[in-house]
Amino acid sequence: VQLQAYGGGLVQAGGSLRLSCAASGRTFRRSTMGWFRQAPGKERDFVATINWDGGSTYYADSVKGRFTISRDNAKNTVYLQMDSLRPEDTAVYYCAAQREYYSGTSAYTDEYDYWGQGTQVTVSS
Repeated sequence: VQLQAYGGGLVQAGGSLRLSCAASGRTFRRSTMGWFRQAPGKERDFVATINWDGGSTYYADSVKGRFTISRDNAKNTVYLQMDSLRPEDTAVYYCAAQREYYSGTSAYTDEYDYWGQGTQVTVSS
C-alpha cells in the first residue's frame, strides 16, 4: 500500500500549486482521504478532507476559500488545488487515507491509517 504525493515546489505569495496524491497497492475509491501539513518545529495540522465519493468536503479555517480538495476515483488519485498562497502555507504536505470504507470526512490524524511521504511547499513573500 503506497500513497505518493507530488506537485510541491517553490512559489511566490499569491501564486498557485496543485498537489496530487496517487494511491497504489489498494483501492481507496471507497475511503475518506485527507491532506495535512507540517511546518518546521510544529505539529502536523489538518488541511482538508474529502469523503469516498467526493460529496462531502471539509477545510481548516486557515485555507477555506483558497484551497480545494477533489478526487478522481477512476485514477485512485486525490488533488489539492492551492490558490492565493501565503508564506504561512509553507510546510511539508502529506496525504492520508482511511482503511475503513464509506466513512465521512475527518480532520483527525489518528483516524487515518495510510500516509504518503510528503511533498514540500514553499511560499516566498
